[in-house]
Amino acid sequence: MTKKRSLRHTPAHTENFPRRKSRPGKSSRGRKKTPPRPRMKPEADPFLKPIFARIGRPAAAAFLPDPFQTEALEAIGKGDCLVMAPTGSGKTWIAEEAILSVFARGGRTWYASPLKALTNAKWVEFGRRFDPVNVGIVTGDTKENTDAPILVGTTEILRNQLYDAMHRGENLNFDLVILDEAHFLGDRDRGVVWEEIMIYLPARINLLLLSATIGNGDQIAAWLTGIRGKPCRIIREERRPVPLHPLFLHPSGRLMPLVEGNRLYGKVADFVSRPVHGRPERGLPPFGEILEVLGRFRLLPAIVFLKSRAECDSALAACRPMEDAGPEGDFAADLEEQLAAFPYLASHRQLKELRTARVAAHHGGQLPAWKFLVEQMMKRGRLRAIFATSTVAAGVNFPARTIILLNSDLFNGRDFAPLTGTEFHQMTGRAGRRGQDRVGFLAVVPGRFMDLIHVRKLLMKKPEAIESRIRSDFSMVLNLLLSQTPEGIREIFARSLASYQRLHEETGRSGAPGTDLWSDFQRHLEFLKEEGFVDGSDRLTENGMWASKLRLDQPLLIAECLRKDILPRDDAGLLAAAIAPFVYDGDQDLLVIRRGLPRRLTRTYDRITRSLAGLLGRLEAGGFPVSPLFLWPAAVIHEWAAGGDWDRIIEKAGIADGDMAMLVMRTADNLRQIASLRETHPQTAALAAEARGAILREPVVFL
Repeated sequence: MTKKRSLRHTPAHTENFPRRKSRPGKSSRGRKKTPPRPRMKPEADPFLKPIFARIGRPAAAAFLPDPFQTEALEAIGKGDCLVMAPTGSGKTWIAEEAILSVFARGGRTWYASPLKALTNAKWVEFGRRFDPVNVGIVTGDTKENTDAPILVGTTEILRNQLYDAMHRGENLNFDLVILDEAHFLGDRDRGVVWEEIMIYLPARINLLLLSATIGNGDQIAAWLTGIRGKPCRIIREERRPVPLHPLFLHPSGRLMPLVEGNRLYGKVADFVSRPVHGRPERGLPPFGEILEVLGRFRLLPAIVFLKSRAECDSALAACRPMEDAGPEGDFAADLEEQLAAFPYLASHRQLKELRTARVAAHHGGQLPAWKFLVEQMMKRGRLRAIFATSTVAAGVNFPARTIILLNSDLFNGRDFAPLTGTEFHQMTGRAGRRGQDRVGFLAVVPGRFMDLIHVRKLLMKKPEAIESRIRSDFSMVLNLLLSQTPEGIREIFARSLASYQRLHEETGRSGAPGTDLWSDFQRHLEFLKEEGFVDGSDRLTENGMWASKLRLDQPLLIAECLRKDILPRDDAGLLAAAIAPFVYDGDQDLLVIRRGLPRRLTRTYDRITRSLAGLLGRLEAGGFPVSPLFLWPAAVIHEWAAGGDWDRIIEKAGIADGDMAMLVMRTADNLRQIASLRETHPQTAALAAEARGAILREPVVFL
């Protein structure tokens, strides 16, 4: 697994919204006092009057599908189809009607999404539409009604089912596969899974791809047509169902158009050209005042995109309680309904701001249940705004009239880089929802990290082209060797998007992705031979057979633990703790006082790390990525498995709710894989199932 650098969250820096001095009488010697910033005064440029006049909900009318929707249904009935249409334009309607068509004929559909939260939402939605008895779900956390004619799940699970079908020589028992958010094909970390599905999926099964942001759809469709031997029709819709109007919020509180034609609006251009004197003060913008301005002109609810989790949480404090909160009865009833479902959240530290200011933060550092509650309240129109990181831009479906941008760059997993066309369109796609708004808005707030020229260009920029992300790893090689010879695997790589792009030189540069796929596979194969998972005839050994079921990030390390019989045998909590260091892929080594930990835990941890030292050294010498095995994940999971208090654990560890929840869920997923080894390791498999049950409890599990 690739080691990732931690993102250090720092407060936003803004040129035009300096922090007020709480003690104006105190200042450093010789330093001029910063004058108090005047409050924002809600005003609007006269040019916006006719646009604001259109704000509101469209009149109720009978639903009539757009031409692109009917064309897509016709296409998927005959073959494969790639639908590229803006967010909110009705791609889900296409999916549901396609499912209905297959269901009516007695067929089966697999609906795959990139996110567990989105998968859970679709499970509920499809249950309402098609009756729960006809809908099943399969993720790493949930497995119900898997023989149903309509199955929803994550893409990784679908890929694994294809591995199993190829191994058994069976045909996947489905007639239609739908890949939602298909632009994940280009995701740096997970795109390989999408590509594998497209390569392995039998041509008999029609494939429906849905996305709002694919820049090279013609190329993707041509590649699919070539490898699947059947046409992949492209259905393209450029028009947004709800027009987007870009706005500029001046520090004074005046709203004005951001652009005029292809240029910045005159007054905005004047603002950009104005020289800035002195060093900008640190601090977040006055979000309470910003929401008041937007509320005055009926531009709420809004999604405010911020750089970090810390900024999202800090923004709540700037939002004052509402004087006129609207229909308290409806709000209170909806909130109490959610809290009744998730009692743990009744003491959530951000519940006060949600109640009084009707705002909430939504990011990966929070509990899944809290994010679900926020999404439900937003969907029902009970919130004025949510403060979110960019992760909310993909896959989460709730309405916002306005999207607020304070930064024109984004953390991409390595560093901060200017927003791409794809990222920008994912964000702005949340502004205005079909059937709920006549117009949607993008409000740009100036600041130190806001490049208005770049945003202007993004308004005209198309999503970037997708490049293949396929690569070899030990799990892939083990699973392909279940059913393929190396020569067969070479043919599979020849059918990859990477090979297609290289041959057609569509990437526009030498050294296109995938040029060394085969040599990288051979490197993995030779290492597996040296470690005894593959024999001299390129077939899996007995160890290789059961190790292939460990579809994990670090299958060889877990397999080595099993081969050396160094995992706990009779303590489920201790087994969960022993697995936790393998699932943490960050580089943060939290302080743990060893003498305060149970002796059994530290002895188990030391035994595992000593026993794996040789394999880790050989992996590193072979050029394979390795991650450190920290003690702290074992410590927190051990305490949690023993029934420890959630709040006390995260306070001691100094980690966020969401990070702790992710550690628990990933540990549970690894335990699930180990539990599948019932035939070869029955005792450990049974203990893994018990350990998984010990850690999957509230507040981690909420559905």
